[in-house]
Amino acid sequence: MSYQAPPLAGFFVYRYLGWWDVILLCMRKLYLLLPILFLIYWGCEDSKEEETTPTEVTLWGVVYSVEDTDSLPNLPYSGLTGSIPSEIGNLTNLTELNLYGNQLTGSIPSEIGNLTNLTELNLYGNQLTGSIPPEIGNLTNLTYMNLGSNQLTGSIPSEIGSLTNLFAFVVGNNQLTGIIPDEICNQGDSSPHLENNQLCPPYPSCIEDYVGEQDTSDCPDSTPTEVTLWGVVYSIEDTDTLNLSNSGLTGSIPSEIGNLTNLTELWLSENQLTGSIPESICDLNINWSYYWSFNISNNQLCPPYPSCIEEYVGEQDTSNCGECDENSEVVLWGQNYS
Repeated sequence: MSYQAPPLAGFFVYRYLGWWDVILLCMRKLYLLLPILFLIYWGCEDSKEEETTPTEVTLWGVVYSVEDTDSLPNLPYSGLTGSIPSEIGNLTNLTELNLYGNQLTGSIPSEIGNLTNLTELNLYGNQLTGSIPPEIGNLTNLTYMNLGSNQLTGSIPSEIGSLTNLFAFVVGNNQLTGIIPDEICNQGDSSPHLENNQLCPPYPSCIEDYVGEQDTSDCPDSTPTEVTLWGVVYSIEDTDTLNLSNSGLTGSIPSEIGNLTNLTELWLSENQLTGSIPESICDLNINWSYYWSFNISNNQLCPPYPSCIEEYVGEQDTSNCGECDENSEVVLWGQNYS
């Protein structure tokens, strides 16, 4: 007759061994299972990777090998329609992507940023909409990028500054808006094509000569409302008289003075003003010939003087203006004095 331990025997064994010994025993058994669990997990990951990494991509009815495709020939001017498939981002060996001259619509997929081997990207002359994806900044090997003559909107992404190898950057004839980021000065094309958009001033100094025609009608009003002259702020709308004669003024006359378009009287005489008189002074609505409207005499202002006031500058100390013609004359209210 066999002996059977009472139901509580296991409890007494655990009690005899101690709870700590039981925990250690369980951990040893779990440790033996870890290699098996690891192999199961690894197999699942391999299976998942095989499922998510395609070997082929179908674009516009044509199958391309992911590994062997470095260009997509015969696609420019081929009547392509619809959007650019996001799957194009799987063709990571592409060095050229030329889809220009079609009727492609929709936005540029962000997956295009996966094509880091691209040296040429030409999407010119389609009907693409939406914004330029910031992921385009990943394409640091690009030397040529043409997104011109589409219907792109939004601003130029600052990531464009990462494209230091560009020698041609074309985004003209779109509907781009906003401020051009200063980072555009870091990209490689020193004279990019930005014309015929809605890009707003102020423009980065590096490309301000190349922005071309821009529709700025929807840009925030950049017209100044105040002017600072010699440390004092003047309202453009409210300032019609400026009497600073004998005020100890030094330095040159700021060109911003021309923004005071409501000014009808200006006195700057008896100071130590130097340098040349800015041409913008001629933008003021002043009767220059009338002594009680304008007096700038007895300074150290140097010729040549703006044509609007050259007969009314009065006496000037030009001894520090460099070499002067020995036959030079001083003009005092329309009279020449040698």
